[in-house]
Amino acid sequence: MKLEVGKLLYQGKAKDVYETDHPDQVMVKFRDDITAGDGQKKDKIGKKGYYNSIISAKFFLLLAEEGVETQYLDLPEPGYMLCKKLEMIPLEVIARNVAAGSLVRRFPFQEGQELDPPLIQMDFKNDEYHDPMLNDDIAKALGIVTQDDLDYIRRVTLKINKILKNFLESKGLMFPDFKIEYGRDKEGNIVLGDEISPDTCRFWDRETCDILDKDLFRKGESGVIEAYRRVAEIILDEDDLEKWSLDPE
Repeated sequence: MKLEVGKLLYQGKAKDVYETDHPDQVMVKFRDDITAGDGQKKDKIGKKGYYNSIISAKFFLLLAEEGVETQYLDLPEPGYMLCKKLEMIPLEVIARNVAAGSLVRRFPFQEGQELDPPLIQMDFKNDEYHDPMLNDDIAKALGIVTQDDLDYIRRVTLKINKILKNFLESKGLMFPDFKIEYGRDKEGNIVLGDEISPDTCRFWDRETCDILDKDLFRKGESGVIEAYRRVAEIILDEDDLEKWSLDPE
């Protein structure tokens, strides 16, 4: 039985956001839709939303323990995340530890090149303009953020990167890069939102260099859902597995 949700507020490429009976909270439904290439490549992969919600919940809880404020409140059941209501900032914030993907296509980096210190990239989240890369002056001229906002977002993103990179390395995973989003709560505070999952991160097995993320779908390779499940299996501990099964019926 699925949770009761209210009015649909927003529908993205892979998630829906619904009203709840609390004005400052929303329910986020993780769908099985998967897209790539600015939405040009599309498909549905069973259980993808299930695993992404569990993985995101784990990472949000880990970050909260380290003092990072997130919109996550609860995972009442896999696939549905209860969250603080945010006004999302139209930025995609990308942290890069290893050169991969578009960074290699656009600039003379070598695939797999270590980036130390990590790079922080910000893109304008807008489908009409195909999410172009921003610099600080453009972001401020668009009225998206102030310089103080940008400085804060960079600082928090670097903290998130350090926490997650250390955690994942302890589990035998490389963490080449990830994309996150921020929003403002009702008090105007900037809070981490959206998701942290194989849809928005690169995960590589340190020993085998196997890809365990959406790059498999981008490249047209098989084993996408097996990779997502593997990430969940690697990062969850016994207490997590008591709450969230890896084998949904």
